[in-house]
Amino acid sequence: MSEKKKTADGLLLFAIGALLIIGVIMVYSASAAWGEYRFSDPYYFAKRQMLFAFVGVIGMTIMMHVDYWNWRRFTLLGLFICFGLLILVLIPGVGLVRGGAQSWIGVGAFSIQPSEFMKLAMIAFLAHWLAANPQKIQSFKTGLLPLLAIIFTAFGLIMLQPDLGTGAVMVATSFVILFVAGARVRHFAVMGGIGVAGFVGLIASAPYRIDRITSFMDPWSDPLGTGFQIIQSLYAIGPGGLFGMGFGESRQKYFYLPEPQTDFIFAVIAEEGGFIAGVAVISLFAIILWRGVRTALLAPDSFGTYLAVGIVGMLFIQVAINVGVVIGLIPVTGITLPLLSYGGSSLTLMLVALGILVNISSNVRSV
Repeated sequence: MSEKKKTADGLLLFAIGALLIIGVIMVYSASAAWGEYRFSDPYYFAKRQMLFAFVGVIGMTIMMHVDYWNWRRFTLLGLFICFGLLILVLIPGVGLVRGGAQSWIGVGAFSIQPSEFMKLAMIAFLAHWLAANPQKIQSFKTGLLPLLAIIFTAFGLIMLQPDLGTGAVMVATSFVILFVAGARVRHFAVMGGIGVAGFVGLIASAPYRIDRITSFMDPWSDPLGTGFQIIQSLYAIGPGGLFGMGFGESRQKYFYLPEPQTDFIFAVIAEEGGFIAGVAVISLFAIILWRGVRTALLAPDSFGTYLAVGIVGMLFIQVAINVGVVIGLIPVTGITLPLLSYGGSSLTLMLVALGILVNISSNVRSV
């Protein structure tokens, strides 16, 4: 006989809170020099990260206290709104261009990134559709194909910005949900072949992506150009050793690592805290993975299961990509490290998503 557990998962909350605190502290350490140089304020990025964290924690708290199945009726509406925002951001004069991508809507520094919110909207929509149509996923024509059309339409709009990293995370997360829901392996094999071909085409269509691949293979072939980021990242990790150089003592954050508070914050963590700090951070993410998978397995309904799978999948796909880039295992992609990297939309979105995961954990079946 099973019964519902009414309390949230304490270990899950601990890991989320610890990573959030570490993130705010390390954003300050990594960005102080940049903040002083660009804004005459070493606390510029840290203060904004604290504001983003505050807003995100409010969103997370709301999600923790509203039973997740109440959001199911809004999944289609949320998807439509996110599609509208993805179209709106492409309109000249509306979308803001930063780093070569037209991915933001807002005024000045206060803006949102619609592609980030599309990731959660897609997870919620797929969870709802698959829970409502459990048998259709076995059919390619009436089940998988319509879902793929929606997924790749969103991916296409994100690529028009362009933002390959965020689009790839959304597609990969969607595939994880579809696989768990029971999509046929042979369908995935066909999709995998098409996906590889399409991915190669996307890389070949943009010279800067080809440069990233070649610099990944041999960063020293262009140490001051395309290989600069990964070389500086490895220069940060290497001297960190076992215990690190000490908090605030990073050398690479002084204008060597580009924007060290975002994509390469893990390199600063490893330089200042050493191998021990890197393992500690990865262990906290591993706790979220463990408790998230447990929550998915014990969720009281399939909607909760797919929702939990999608949230955990999104988080760990991003963690794997970011850490892989920082240590030189994969090419530079522009994916931030969840809960740790500086960023408003990404941090707020992740905390809201984790709030939903915590709520599902409070409703799991005890066995």
